[in-house]
Amino acid sequence: MRKIADHTDRSLIRQLTRSPGATIVALAEATGLARNTVRARLSRWDEDGTLRSFQRRVDPGALGFPLHAYVLTKVTQRKLDQVGEALSTIPEVTEVLGLSGISDLMIRVVARDADDLYRIAGRILDVDGVKRTTTGLVMREMVPYRIEQLL
Repeated sequence: MRKIADHTDRSLIRQLTRSPGATIVALAEATGLARNTVRARLSRWDEDGTLRSFQRRVDPGALGFPLHAYVLTKVTQRKLDQVGEALSTIPEVTEVLGLSGISDLMIRVVARDADDLYRIAGRILDVDGVKRTTTGLVMREMVPYRIEQLL
């Protein structure tokens, strides 16, 4: 189980959310922590998965994929792992989450346009073990991904 963030962690995380590209020296100065403390915490967070991938910060629109959609998917339960593996081979699939409730998976996809989204949805439906999908087009982001309010 991952350790819950202490006051020092929270201070450093707050500064990282405000200045993600800050150097260790800049983070140390902004938080009043020693450089070695900052370096050690960042290293620990990299190792234990606390710090997520830089890829989350890149807007797919800048890469030519302005459409975002979520595909709710029902799958054959005994094929869940194979479905996940197959979905990972579709480049436009940016995230797959396992759910409880009315759907089994929530698949986040990006597309160049509506025709491209139709093609991607067809690829998802072609995956062995996928029974049914429902696609919702993201019209706008109302609350962006955030964590600072949790600190």
